[in-house]
Amino acid sequence: MTDNEALTEDQVGDQVAGLLLAAGGGRRLGGRPKALLEHRGHPLVEHAVGALRAAGCARVHVVLGARAEDVRARAALDDCVLVDNPGWEQGMGSSLRAGLRSLTGTGARAALVCLVDQPGIGAEAMARVCAAYRDETSLVSAAYAGVRGHPVLLGAAHWAGIAATATGDRGARAYLREHEAEIAHVECGDVARPYDIDTEADLVHLE
Repeated sequence: MTDNEALTEDQVGDQVAGLLLAAGGGRRLGGRPKALLEHRGHPLVEHAVGALRAAGCARVHVVLGARAEDVRARAALDDCVLVDNPGWEQGMGSSLRAGLRSLTGTGARAALVCLVDQPGIGAEAMARVCAAYRDETSLVSAAYAGVRGHPVLLGAAHWAGIAATATGDRGARAYLREHEAEIAHVECGDVARPYDIDTEADLVHLE
């Protein structure tokens, strides 16, 4: 496929899997798992899964860690593949590795990676990033006033390299820095707000 050949929405939905990282324990929130924080009447993990579905992802994998059993019991995630990350306390890198590993062999050719603690990033921004997908070599990132942020789309050709460098809380950051010239940036600042829910002060963003 050439850069000028656009995939249909159905093709993108079949080839791009949603990968939601939702394992964090909310250490700076008094140990409240971010996945279970309430936003618009639902846990954040439900909100994020709904956005990924609305963006067109037919397959959604959710990486759980802190209080995983509580998340399973309280959140409606029936149509998702739930991935347990026993090493979640090691940081986001371990969750990204677990999530990418869970997608291997599923037929997914790319992963749209989202973070559970960014409810200001919704389906419209996710869909824009997905629309820039071309094949398994794609690397795509949302941008906010030109600054790279989430979500990011990682083509399957890059998964092994990303897993090899995803340590601590860096996630794919090191790999993406090394491959900056290959990343397609998609401006999303007009449709999304890329704040994180990290501290008590950030809870004002929840509705």
